[in-house]
Amino acid sequence: MDALLALDQGTSSSRAVVFGRDGRILAVAQRELTQHFPQPGWVEHDATEIWAGQRACAQEAVARAGVPIAAIGITNQRETVVLWDRQTGQPLHHALVWQDRRTAAFCDELKQQGHEPRVRALTGLVLDPYFSATKLRWLLDHLPGARARAERGELAFGTVDSWLLWQLSGGAVHATDVSNASRTLLFDIHRGDWSDELLGLFGIPRALLPEVRPSAAAFGVAAEFGAPITGIAGDQQAALFGQAALRPGQAKNTYGTGCFLLMHTGAQAHASTHGLLTTRAAQLGGQAQYALEGSVFVGGAVVQWLRDGLGLIRSSAEVQALAESVPDSGGVMLVPAFAGLGAPHWRADARGAIVGLTRGSGRAHIARAAVESIAFQSAELLQAMQNDGAALTELRVDGGASANDLLMQFQADLLGLPVLRPRVIETTALGAALLAGLGAGVYGSPEEMGSLWQLDRAFEPRMSRDEAGVRLAQWARAVGQVLAG
Repeated sequence: MDALLALDQGTSSSRAVVFGRDGRILAVAQRELTQHFPQPGWVEHDATEIWAGQRACAQEAVARAGVPIAAIGITNQRETVVLWDRQTGQPLHHALVWQDRRTAAFCDELKQQGHEPRVRALTGLVLDPYFSATKLRWLLDHLPGARARAERGELAFGTVDSWLLWQLSGGAVHATDVSNASRTLLFDIHRGDWSDELLGLFGIPRALLPEVRPSAAAFGVAAEFGAPITGIAGDQQAALFGQAALRPGQAKNTYGTGCFLLMHTGAQAHASTHGLLTTRAAQLGGQAQYALEGSVFVGGAVVQWLRDGLGLIRSSAEVQALAESVPDSGGVMLVPAFAGLGAPHWRADARGAIVGLTRGSGRAHIARAAVESIAFQSAELLQAMQNDGAALTELRVDGGASANDLLMQFQADLLGLPVLRPRVIETTALGAALLAGLGAGVYGSPEEMGSLWQLDRAFEPRMSRDEAGVRLAQWARAVGQVLAG
């Protein structure tokens, strides 16, 4: 059996999934990842915990599957920055997570100096703390001796995929793929290479950087698992691939810690005029592939906040039943701008709010407002995509929160489009596995994998367009209050 091991390292957990050649899940293992918040707006992970947890998950999943592994694929939380010592393999500091906002003032300074149009032209991104470059600069500026050591070639930088690849290969390989490189603010997405101009702007020594390869390629060998590592992609590009969205115009939305709506645009990079990003999609050979992307910083994480921050629920699984215990949110709107607002607003200074509270509002109304906030934010992304000229007829969905039927139905109602949930919602891990299968020759072509996508349920719109318009207008007013604050 040609079994494929996917390492799915996310923001809230590390997972390992073993797939059969037919896309069936043979085994899964998962470990929750500790979140560190040293200051308001700062978010960190322990890179050694990331590796230890991911390795333990892989060992457990492979043991449960009980079959040889033909190839390994890696997919990962993007933009998160790890800086480590090339000699010892030890990180110099906690990883700075994509949600971290500590560099907001520096981003504003660069904008005021007029750098954003040029940065956007080269990278397809905006100047925001979300991306890797300013985080890496912060580490170099704040860790004693780090910049000098970086210039001497003693240190290595990577997003989480590079960190895992380094560890899996025993320190033999320092590389990444184009999809992850394109999220750093240091990569020219048109030339397909690191940009000396951007390295100069952000003060990043080139000696720190990994080699950039296609997403389906020979990256190295994981001796512990007796298999080659032949696929790497950032989590959202992996999910796009796992959803079999391989042609221009096909789109997916992933409901994870954040929400990420991507539409494939083929071999052409399309610049957005409505707050979306242009990014590199997973690349199979020499031909670059692109996507339009909208990013919601707090999606499913709002449910974690209900559990851990407010104590309204004991487990995340309870939220659907609690939200369904009331017919609607009673006018309550929750804007979860805990880490600022992403697309299409791009306001790092925004902060969360609950509006519309009355004496009759209860925990169920807040829970429902939290669930609905995920759909409202995603609807904003789709509207921006349509304003950029996209003509979508359906939306494919995945990620843990896509299992919430209430959320999926509300999403279809707001969009006025069918929302299609596949049988395998682990499409991020599946995409990594399929890329690895292509890289290792398990599959002969992407088309061969298209038949693996199977529909679980289609959520058809039930709400009238007038009512949907009223609800979206309520959301817009709530967001307006947050932005005005």
